[in-house]
Amino acid sequence: MTPSGQWKVLVFLAVSAAFAGCGGGGNDGGETPTTYRFERSEESTVAYLGQSTRQLLIKDLVGLMKEISAEVLGGQNLEHYDTPEEVVAFLTPLYELGGLADPSRAIPDLVAEGDTTLQSTYADFNDANLREKLAGNDAVTDHADWNGGDFVGWKTANLVIDAQGNRAAPQTPESLLLGLFWTFATQASGAATGSFPIAAATPLYLTPDGLDLTQLLEKFLLGAVNFSQGTDDYLDDDIDGKGLLSANELDGDNPYTTLEHQWDEAYGYWGAARDYSAYTDEEIAAAGGRADYQNGYHDTNEDGFIDLLSELNFSASVNAASRDLGSAPKARTDFTGQADLAFRAGRALISAAYEAGTEVDLAALQAERDTAVLAWERAYAATAIHYINEILGDMDAIGGEDYSFADHAKHWSELKGFALGFQFNPRSPMSDEDFAALHAAVGDSPVGASASGPVDNEAYRAQLLDARNGIGDAYGFDEANVTSW
Repeated sequence: MTPSGQWKVLVFLAVSAAFAGCGGGGNDGGETPTTYRFERSEESTVAYLGQSTRQLLIKDLVGLMKEISAEVLGGQNLEHYDTPEEVVAFLTPLYELGGLADPSRAIPDLVAEGDTTLQSTYADFNDANLREKLAGNDAVTDHADWNGGDFVGWKTANLVIDAQGNRAAPQTPESLLLGLFWTFATQASGAATGSFPIAAATPLYLTPDGLDLTQLLEKFLLGAVNFSQGTDDYLDDDIDGKGLLSANELDGDNPYTTLEHQWDEAYGYWGAARDYSAYTDEEIAAAGGRADYQNGYHDTNEDGFIDLLSELNFSASVNAASRDLGSAPKARTDFTGQADLAFRAGRALISAAYEAGTEVDLAALQAERDTAVLAWERAYAATAIHYINEILGDMDAIGGEDYSFADHAKHWSELKGFALGFQFNPRSPMSDEDFAALHAAVGDSPVGASASGPVDNEAYRAQLLDARNGIGDAYGFDEANVTSW
């Protein structure tokens, strides 16, 4: 993170660079293509199989928790969930082993009825897992010691940490993740054996104090794996031979150079389809548009299948479109366009340098990196603001028929999960001091949320408004967007 006070300069420079780049079709190193497609000798040089695998694993873990909850609430297979250990044993293989846990396991269903994906099981992907790439576990390029006291954002001992039901505040990214596992497992096994009270139709991934464990899990992993790896590893430039300092020479027998592959792996964590620029924001966000684009994917090569490695938009790239759509008419943001152009332009620089046999213009590449990463994080920051606004709406509904505890917990958990991710970017516009203040204001559960007796806590409402304004200041957002997202 940057020292307090530097964010304005960074935001101004990076955003200015993004808008300057949108004016032309090329750069000093070579023409920027209109899509993220790069070939050499008629063979694609783009590869990020492991990153796509992890996108699937995150979705699969969330889906598995929901499936277990539904089975227990439906009185099905209760003998499988007698103890917390049994429940956790269903979750940890996907986290620790990834697709290797069961190569024949069907991947999550990501397309609409009637459409078919080219890949169907984890055997169609590789041996990537989540644990090895979680912040702190892949520490070679980490800009902070996540396992040694630098992890910030959770101070309350409200998560279960073991099979005995002990609770503690997580001190590392992995202890937070495992805390989500054990908290869910304790509730699921308790419900299966009759020792955990179940409110009518309340999923077992909702805790009594208002945590939606599925939303926390998903959004936290998008930061602690995807965003961390993308910004602090593949696009970083602090370690020789890694990230932007990798050799721009062919990587063994592969058709790509090591540097090209590093850049591509970051693009895989960003999650965009190769022809992202052909979509409207509505189409990326699956909120409308052309019939063959409106679900967030498109059969570009017309082979009758959706290739999950190139033809579907995942995670961060979709989130950015949602925030662009929600921006105010007189203060429109373009997170999708800024990130997309920068990713394409940076990759073109790398490839052109290799073909010409020249050194990569590192300063130009860093500028494209800065633009892409800033757009990525600003979209996450805008999303945090969006969920603060949703929580304020939930609090407004307290006392009326429209209040929903599940929505309140969901909105808070999405806010918390996304906001925890800012610390993993070594060039975050948010200072360490402001980050700590943000999480002190948000807290470790939504104050006043309850299934039976919610309370509109005015002090907490004021804290959320302060947090919202702090995020708006740190990322240079227009006031119209801060209040309307």
